[in-house]
Amino acid sequence: MTIGTALASNQTELQPSQRTSSPLKPFIRWAGGKSKLLPHILPHMPERIGNYYEPFLGGGAVFLAVQDRIDGTAHLADLNENLVAAWVAVRDQRDQLAPLLDWYRERDSKEFYYEVRAESPTEPLARAARFLYLNGTSWNHLWRENSRTGAMNVPWGDRRFKGFDAETLAAIGSALQNATIEAADFRKVLSTATAGDFVYLDPPYLPIYTNPELEKEPTSKFNKYTARVFELPDLIELAAICEDLSARGVKWVMSNRDTEGVRQLFSGADIVGFTTRRSLSAQSRREVESRESPEAVVIGR
Repeated sequence: MTIGTALASNQTELQPSQRTSSPLKPFIRWAGGKSKLLPHILPHMPERIGNYYEPFLGGGAVFLAVQDRIDGTAHLADLNENLVAAWVAVRDQRDQLAPLLDWYRERDSKEFYYEVRAESPTEPLARAARFLYLNGTSWNHLWRENSRTGAMNVPWGDRRFKGFDAETLAAIGSALQNATIEAADFRKVLSTATAGDFVYLDPPYLPIYTNPELEKEPTSKFNKYTARVFELPDLIELAAICEDLSARGVKWVMSNRDTEGVRQLFSGADIVGFTTRRSLSAQSRREVESRESPEAVVIGR
């Protein structure tokens, strides 16, 4: 039985659940996710939001934490088309997605992981289910794409695929009903923001090299989650766009690493620095090391 057969034959439906007052948690594990940093970020966001923009969606921890503050439309976007397909499927096709995830869970193994990783489905729902399976079982839940072919190339993470419960998918799907979700560049997304709108930005952190001369040991690889890498010229252009947003009356907040370069690029904004502990990538939990990470919340004026 193939994933295509499962798409055609499974018609199990998810029953909508009642929304609860507890904050929604991300259903996707994503490099650089902001779940642990929410206490530092949320105090700088409006209590009520009209239209909301988040062009670096990833796992969506901030959107899910503030979705009940949004009175208008949430404009969500990311460059990773597989990630976007998963978000769209949770919003629009939960009843078809659930049996596909069951199909993956039933076949889960190391060998199966590599078989699935080698596939390239084009149908959006199939792409969504494959993405969620690989994201749930890859090394450190990473999604990294080959810069030449765009193929996902992260090794198996030595964990079982747990899938998702119906209540979680229904709650997140409900939160997405007033959201647009697209695979788009941040420049395109932010061009439509107008006075009174609010923007949250979480661009990929640029690598910091432990040896600037050799440039062989970056402490972060969060900018390689698509075939197109987010680099310094992109951050420079984002800083210019943020200045324009402020001039247009658009409020914005950005998360980033607290570096001298970031402070220089965003010198016209208010910057709140703090330190958090991040775990360095490791295949085994026994190998995980924690490192102090200087973080910044950048607040547009």
